[in-house]
Amino acid sequence: MADELVHYSVAGGVATITLDSPHNRNALSAQLRRELRDGLTTAVADEAVRVIVLDHTGPVFCAGMDLKEARGAGAADQGVNEFPEILEQIWTSPTPVVAKLAGPARAGGVGIVAAADIAVAVRDATFAFTEVRIGVVPAVISVTVLPRLTPRAAHELFLTGDTFDAERAAEIGLINAAVPAERLDAEVARYVRSLSLGGPNALAATKELLRTERPSTLSAAFADMLELSARFFASEEAQEGITAFAQKRPAAWVPSEPGAG
Repeated sequence: MADELVHYSVAGGVATITLDSPHNRNALSAQLRRELRDGLTTAVADEAVRVIVLDHTGPVFCAGMDLKEARGAGAADQGVNEFPEILEQIWTSPTPVVAKLAGPARAGGVGIVAAADIAVAVRDATFAFTEVRIGVVPAVISVTVLPRLTPRAAHELFLTGDTFDAERAAEIGLINAAVPAERLDAEVARYVRSLSLGGPNALAATKELLRTERPSTLSAAFADMLELSARFFASEEAQEGITAFAQKRPAAWVPSEPGAG
């Protein structure tokens, strides 16, 4: 529809969710939040979707919360109240999520980038935690951002609100790669292809493993991981993968051309 702010499409096992509100730099307005949430829900529910790509139109990936909507609203009516659900959808999605940035991200937009499993940005993209400069706290986004950043960088960038470039973002763990603009599509496609080679159930379980706190003792950790490993070795998916490896062919779950229509 012409008036939608988030577009959803699927091709070759890849769901692309595109923020399309360039007039306000893809700010997280009530409509955009609702449509983004709906797109993520649809993608996760579709067993044919192997990878989710978060894309955008216009020069900015996402400028954060819509400050026009925030002005004059009480604490209970602030749009940020809906934002944790979106970040949790991305963070806990059993389907891998790739963020594709052809431009800057600010505040809540950086929270989305951090929540994604893989993030690729053009080298001239910039980032900033601008919250303190308008008298607010980067509280909600800290849940996804802090696990990514080195502690020194987090203190510096959260407290100063200074802008930093994509090369620095990659150095401190916020994104995976900073690439020339002409290589952005190819780099995202490379990650999508790599992710599509993994078994869907194995990827979902590995994502859960990555975000799960370890038991306090080594023996308990090994016991938990052994149970998980043995269960997956015996699973139908793993048996297909092992057979495919022996037969030198792609596993049954691998799309022929990820992203192709």
